[in-house]
Amino acid sequence: MKHHKPPSPKKVPHQMTIHGDTRTDDFYWLNDRENPEVIAYLEAENEYLEEQLGSLKSLRKDLYTEMISRIKQTDMSVPYRQNGYMYQTKYSEGEEYPNYVRTLIQDGAAEEEVLNVNILASEHSFYQTGSLTVSPNNQLLVFGEDTLSRRIYTLRFKDLQTGKFLSDRLEGTIGSAVWAADNRTVFYAKRDETLRPSRIYRHILGTSQEEDVEIYHEADPAFHTIVFKSRSGRYILIGSFSTLSTEYRILEATKPGGQFQLFEKRSQKHEYYIDHQNDRFLVRTNLEAENFRLMECSLTDTSAEHWKEVIGHRPDILLEDVEAFAEYTVLTERINGVGKIRIIAASGEDHYIDFEENAYMVYPTHNKEMETDTLRLAYTSLKTPNTTYDYDMNTRKLTLRKQQEVVGGYDPTDFVTDRLYATAPDGTSIPISIVYPKNLEKKGKAPFLLYGYGSYGHSIDPYFNSSRLSLLERGFGFAIAHIRGGEEMGRKWYESGKLLHKKNTFTDFIACAKHLIAEKYTSAEQLFAMGGSAGGLLMGAVINLAPELFKGVIAAVPFVDVVTTMLDESIPLTTGEFDEWGNPKIKEYYDYIKSYSPYDNVERQDYPSMLVTTGLHDSQVQYWEPAKWVAKLREYKTDNNLLLLYTNLDTGHSGASGRFRRYEETALEYAFLLHLAGDTGKE
Repeated sequence: MKHHKPPSPKKVPHQMTIHGDTRTDDFYWLNDRENPEVIAYLEAENEYLEEQLGSLKSLRKDLYTEMISRIKQTDMSVPYRQNGYMYQTKYSEGEEYPNYVRTLIQDGAAEEEVLNVNILASEHSFYQTGSLTVSPNNQLLVFGEDTLSRRIYTLRFKDLQTGKFLSDRLEGTIGSAVWAADNRTVFYAKRDETLRPSRIYRHILGTSQEEDVEIYHEADPAFHTIVFKSRSGRYILIGSFSTLSTEYRILEATKPGGQFQLFEKRSQKHEYYIDHQNDRFLVRTNLEAENFRLMECSLTDTSAEHWKEVIGHRPDILLEDVEAFAEYTVLTERINGVGKIRIIAASGEDHYIDFEENAYMVYPTHNKEMETDTLRLAYTSLKTPNTTYDYDMNTRKLTLRKQQEVVGGYDPTDFVTDRLYATAPDGTSIPISIVYPKNLEKKGKAPFLLYGYGSYGHSIDPYFNSSRLSLLERGFGFAIAHIRGGEEMGRKWYESGKLLHKKNTFTDFIACAKHLIAEKYTSAEQLFAMGGSAGGLLMGAVINLAPELFKGVIAAVPFVDVVTTMLDESIPLTTGEFDEWGNPKIKEYYDYIKSYSPYDNVERQDYPSMLVTTGLHDSQVQYWEPAKWVAKLREYKTDNNLLLLYTNLDTGHSGASGRFRRYEETALEYAFLLHLAGDTGKE
């Protein structure tokens, strides 16, 4: 490795005082993306990374080529049925983006192009489509496009009969719209200056956006609002969501000029979710039910006092989702950390769909029609490629429709998957999902990558990733730490990893690392950690607490300056996150957040080698958080280990667009890991 001096940004002390406590941030000035000095610093860090990893250029290229070579170049999804058509997504050789097509369900019907994203993306360095929604009469398409990676979409319209785009353009949206039954009215949500979706508008085709009528304004900054349709298509719903509370308004799709009616008014810590089924609404609610229960109500009396229980609360089963069909109700339940699909027939008879593996991910997908016995499912595990099934809910027959093809061959029996349990400092048992080569010997010498997230009640399920084979085939093991803050083990799992219990998330992850070492899967000299966004916060906290456990760490778009961000309500997402992290304007929360915030707790100690990534236009974790963190780490750390910052100057939170280019960053990450593990060749 070369030993050029790393970039050293200037220090401009910026003092922030609250609750009688003053923090000094020497790198606060980096939060101005319009400042040429800021861009120059980010570019210097990118150049430094390329210098330090210069010897890995061929490895990065090989990894990238290897990853994309596994992807079937010419590919297509399993068609799904919607309103008289079969819809399908196709990819052609060498193309980054999909081509959406459909075929009328009748003999001899020709395939029609809905939207070829490759053509639209050709003029942009970044291009992302939002939701594609076809009008009830099948003649018009509305879709969102983002060309900056800030998740601010322009809605565009296409005439599917002529293939021409309409002149209507709706700016500043979240990327989706809902058609009313008249085929000329759409409803959509706009983002405000903090990027919060706060207003719902009604647009009539052929009119300017300035003429659009505001239907609803979500005035509470802790909530965001969206508009969508019931699966039945009968109702248009406006939903308002905060971390711990929800509220809905409903309108029949045949009455686009009518007034939305409140379903059930919001109340603190009450979350409910609704869908329409025949002559009733189904309501999934945590009202007096921590793990949620299922209720029903009539189409007219929707307030909670009229709800009737269908399935009661169960302390050991989380009711995660409900999908309504005409003759069936499909539940997604989480039992012992694993998602299960439960089918309830109109008769009341119910059953679960069984799968052989003990750790997997399964969920309903592309079920667009109500009047059907067929349930479309997606299934995967750490060693099972993405698989599409059709399940006959009447005969209980599971039919394989497609399994992701790994080009070049792949044998799942070459790998072993398992579920382990680590013990947290407070005695809690923490699940770990792992996959590793079957020839791996448990002698504490194998390199292992431990991944974690642990926030927002978001569960990280074990799923297949063909690019991960580039590590597994080189002798790496991979593990997911199902730490508190997620919802893998029920709602209590989430509640015990947030607010004033947030540190459980970090100590759980450390316990998982120690367990892998104790069980001789790996050692501190060969154990690596990775997390992104709130998982990047996890990485920052863990290396402050136990840097000696890890050889290297990858922190992707990391949320590391928690105190400053949560005090700045002009930053996107901040106000809606008080129920997750706490409001630092309250001293108790300020003190607690400050005690773990990675940026505030950088110490003069040795740190593992680190790769930190970000995007200049990130709308969720602003680029300056990782940039400031790296600058401070450079000043404080007492080791000579690698510390690298990569900023994608063209993209945001999700990285590069397209199905191939994103793997350039994955190749960088894997080359970094393989270099530190001392193994850059395939076994």
